[in-house]
Amino acid sequence: MTKTHWTPSSWRDKPARQLPAYPDALALKRVEEALEALPPLVFAGEARNLTAQLADVAAGRAFLLQGGDCAESFAEFSAGKIRDSFRVILQMAIVMTFAAGLPIVKVGRMAGQFAKPRSDDNETIDGITLPSYRGDNVNGFDFTAAARTPDPDRMIRAYHQAASTLNLLRAFAQGGYADLNRVHKWNLDFVKDSSLSERYDDLATRIDQALTFMGACGITGDKVPAIRETNFYTSHEALLLPYEEALTRVDSTTGDWYACSAHFLWVGARTNQTEGAQIEYVRGIANPIGLKCPPDLDPDTLIRLIDTLNPNNEPGRLTLIARMGHGKVEEKLTPLVRAVKREGRSVVWSCDPMHGNTFKSSSGYKTRKFENVLGEVREFFGVHAAEGTHPGGIHLELTGQNVTECTGGAQDITEENLSDRYHTHCDPRLNANQALEMAFMLAEELKSLRLSPATGNIAHAAE
Repeated sequence: MTKTHWTPSSWRDKPARQLPAYPDALALKRVEEALEALPPLVFAGEARNLTAQLADVAAGRAFLLQGGDCAESFAEFSAGKIRDSFRVILQMAIVMTFAAGLPIVKVGRMAGQFAKPRSDDNETIDGITLPSYRGDNVNGFDFTAAARTPDPDRMIRAYHQAASTLNLLRAFAQGGYADLNRVHKWNLDFVKDSSLSERYDDLATRIDQALTFMGACGITGDKVPAIRETNFYTSHEALLLPYEEALTRVDSTTGDWYACSAHFLWVGARTNQTEGAQIEYVRGIANPIGLKCPPDLDPDTLIRLIDTLNPNNEPGRLTLIARMGHGKVEEKLTPLVRAVKREGRSVVWSCDPMHGNTFKSSSGYKTRKFENVLGEVREFFGVHAAEGTHPGGIHLELTGQNVTECTGGAQDITEENLSDRYHTHCDPRLNANQALEMAFMLAEELKSLRLSPATGNIAHAAE
């Protein structure tokens, strides 16, 4: 990978957006030095494995499932919450794998998704103006001067929470919890009472029957690790650059620089400027990276960004995450897909159907209509079907908790229900019922692609 004139700190010479204004520069420097001395959270070899799996996604031989919290919280941190989010991602993956016959690359918005971009630097309530809440690794949610003052020590707490989360995720993924023989036990209690339970139980029963047959043939988990364990990767937005720089390390086996805060980092729609600090930082790391593509992104700018972020056209290196909004996908995404295809660029195309569909309800809660979220995904698949390209992934804000933050779905959550269990500090998330319903819809779309004679790579991937 070309890294001309790049260092982990070269972003400091570029215009930076969405960074907090720390009042104490010496305290910030002390925290940065402390983070530099701490062990890496992830390892270069793990990031390389993810790049290889994303190369399969780019070629139509796999599908990317990326999901988790809008913003992780210090207050809501618990083993049960991590387990439930991991479990619903496993459920979604098994539904899609069984229907599509494709490997599902599982990436969580976990173990580092603390910082959030904001529309305004400040927030005013009842005539009082304070800094906006930017996530728990920057400042506090409470509307007080003490809470809203950016505090660099929060980065140390975020690091240790991320380390604990990663430790538990690795145990779940490799220690038997992800065993396919447990597929019936992955159902969350409140999902069992929903209309989706019968569909999931039917699928789980068919998987049990297949595993029984395989076991009779001598194919068991002790001989085939893929039956009893899985690969699970972490990701977050590359936003708080002092934190990212401090956790950037040289890989001793290759000499490449890696972000060791997560396996996968993405640049958001508010910080995707070609000469911006976030783009400068991620262009030099060897991790797989993502780029959010909003509706105002034009094809020429996108190609310039691809030239910067993936100059060697390495398969699996770059994921383009489209977030257009329901009803806008055909108009806004089609020119981008055509430009990338015309230029012969190898990318993963993923759909973020959440961020373009947020609105404020009459009761004052930020929410999303589940029908619009589903609609944007269908439009995403439609564009790729029309252009002969591979719809490679989905990027969701979700939780395994029984929240009421997005309206609609099998539970028929209304705007009046939002206050029942509205727990997010930032954007509304799909609950486990809605996530599972999404998985069944994705399974149908992927199965249609696999069975279609005109689907190209994805059809051959299942042969």
